[in-house]
Amino acid sequence: MPVKLTNPIGYPSALKRQQALSIVSLQPRLLCFDFYTITVSHLAPFTLLAVRSELRLTEPKLHCNHMKHISLWLFALIFAGCSTTQPVTLAPIVDSETVQELEVLDQWQADQTAKTEYENIWERVIASYKLDTELDNDRITAQLNWYRSHPSYIDRVADRGVRYLYFIAEQIEAREVPGELALLPVVESAFDPFAYSHGRASGVWQFIPSTGRDFGLQQDWWHDGRRDIRAATEAALSYLDALQQQFDGDWLLALASYNSGAGTVRKAIRKNREKGLPTDFWSLDLPRETQAYVPKLIALAKLIKYPERYGLTLTPIEDKPYFAVVNTGGQIDLSQVAELADTDLDEVYKLNPGFNRWATRPTGPHEVLIPVEKQELFEQRLTELPSSERVRWQRYQVKNGDSLNTIARHYSTTPDALQQANELRSNTIFAGQQLLIPSAFKSQDTYSHSLSQRMERIKNLRKPKNSNQRIEYNVQSGDSFWEIARNHDVTVSQLASWNGLAPKDPLRVGQKLVIWSAQKASSKREVIRKINYRVRNGDSLAGISQKFKVSMADLKRWNSNEVRKKYIQPGQKLTLYVDVTR
Repeated sequence: MPVKLTNPIGYPSALKRQQALSIVSLQPRLLCFDFYTITVSHLAPFTLLAVRSELRLTEPKLHCNHMKHISLWLFALIFAGCSTTQPVTLAPIVDSETVQELEVLDQWQADQTAKTEYENIWERVIASYKLDTELDNDRITAQLNWYRSHPSYIDRVADRGVRYLYFIAEQIEAREVPGELALLPVVESAFDPFAYSHGRASGVWQFIPSTGRDFGLQQDWWHDGRRDIRAATEAALSYLDALQQQFDGDWLLALASYNSGAGTVRKAIRKNREKGLPTDFWSLDLPRETQAYVPKLIALAKLIKYPERYGLTLTPIEDKPYFAVVNTGGQIDLSQVAELADTDLDEVYKLNPGFNRWATRPTGPHEVLIPVEKQELFEQRLTELPSSERVRWQRYQVKNGDSLNTIARHYSTTPDALQQANELRSNTIFAGQQLLIPSAFKSQDTYSHSLSQRMERIKNLRKPKNSNQRIEYNVQSGDSFWEIARNHDVTVSQLASWNGLAPKDPLRVGQKLVIWSAQKASSKREVIRKINYRVRNGDSLAGISQKFKVSMADLKRWNSNEVRKKYIQPGQKLTLYVDVTR
């Protein structure tokens, strides 16, 4: 079972009991303790050591009676290896649930300790390689040929990855995992921080919602930890490290599991064992996507290592930090962040892709990533900007029929944010009450990488070639992708794709969906509403179709279970999809 990490904004900070697998940057990796927990907060070259009480010795012949000798050995090793380390605390564990906090990300800044200098980040990544990149395999060759024939693709992903590679390389070195993992976001998402798959996977590491939550990546209206570069990188490396330990150090099986799930890989191994066949990655009967997934990474690692061999020129990326972490002390409009840092708003979003809206989360933590060369300027200007001017506030007088939900939706915020801003103890409000509402400094289309603006672009860009008519459909109570798709004669996958969604995404009442029809274009957009109609005395299918300006064929298709007989009966309920602009 994978490591479970939790933290308010999704920055992993702890290991769950009985799920813990070693995240230890110490070699040889044969130590685990029953009675003691050791925490080294800053230790070169080890960087971080957190050992859980539940873990056991990985060398079965080494018995815990040697604890005292091991402890003395460990102290000797640590103080001989680094004269600048901070004190190491050794304390008995009283509560078996006690877990030491991992603070690698919570207050991360680029490691300034002495280290090997590289001309560029590619050399640094290559220096950490641990997989066999010299494998001669047809699947690897096929992927290499594809990369060679698409040099612009490599340039494009390098241009995106320049923001994140230094941080990822640091985390990989801290964990002593294969350097090839730094290239995995290329395979997963082409280093697109806003990538979203048909399977609901999001971010450069492509976490699905459930796995993201298992690894402490919080997902809410304001922020999606799966797209947060720091949190998602830490979670992905924890997940991959846990998987390789499940498969006895086999990184190829761990990578296959990251793609298709550990259960799928174990099932394939079991089948091969029953048949007396080898159980290495190359011998397993895995899904087609997974069979290509691992070769893609190995081919890419090979190409990065030997670009001249394959006729490619890599875009050089300096081996230096790209961003710094700044605590703003409270919620702040992202357009304000851009102005204070003298940086494009698009760049702010690309460094902070976890933010779904126009501002940081009201409840914090209040951290933003800033281009490292702008850190001093940003911090200076931030101290000069009063907290009250970091978010714009509007006064609103509650009207009859208002609720926190409707007000929040209208002003692009959340009920929780309104409660906090107005110190409300509950969701109850009354007519005449004055509310303070946080709102964006600029128009919504200015925040081009906010979730709502990205979704709107997708709706406009994914028009099929053979479709002329755009229909806007408002989701009604009880609607599903399947029902809406069926009633508009399209497929579920088409409907989801046109709207930048996955088929399993939940729909909410009032949500607007775009449906593209192959019918002749009309002079105006249709606005479709779902109507539940109760048959009255004297009604007929023909009369109802004329009344609501729908075809008989559609009426029968929408109500195939209700109109099996020749005549309809008073009291029957029929479903209609009506263009309210007619």
